[in-house]
Amino acid sequence: MKKIAVLAEDHYETLELWYPYFRMKEEGFKTVIVGPGKKKDYTSKDKYPAPEEMKISDVKISDFDAVIIPGGYAPDMMRREKQIIEFVKNMFNAGKLVAYICHAGWIPASAGILKGKKATCFFSIKDDIINAGADYADKEVVVDGNLISSRQPDDLPAFCREIIKFLKEH
Repeated sequence: MKKIAVLAEDHYETLELWYPYFRMKEEGFKTVIVGPGKKKDYTSKDKYPAPEEMKISDVKISDFDAVIIPGGYAPDMMRREKQIIEFVKNMFNAGKLVAYICHAGWIPASAGILKGKKATCFFSIKDDIINAGADYADKEVVVDGNLISSRQPDDLPAFCREIIKFLKEH
């Protein structure tokens, strides 16, 4: 069974965490909410709780096949956590799936994994993605090897479809 880490921190975008979380479960994948280890529950911008099922300090790359990074304002907090950045970087370098949506592009940018990759994001961080070395495309979903990116909540069906496709093929 494929196992997916879904990253969480306060001020995450509700739909961008829960839609993929439950869609992956529906496909039979194991999903685990991974947080920085600061608290029991993280709250979305809408005050919806996400329980930390695992602390980033307890995560092993070998235990996961993919990481999904939801947007909102949480990525700005997550990128300050060295262990989160290292986890994403190591997952990517191991050829495992890194999927992000919206403002979550800040995490792979901070992890230094966007150079030479095709990617998208929410329009307000487009410059950050380009400055990190990505070839930006304004599309609902962009797949470049083991990197999948989307722009916003409306793109979630395409985002999840590509995640599922990747995990079933690898």
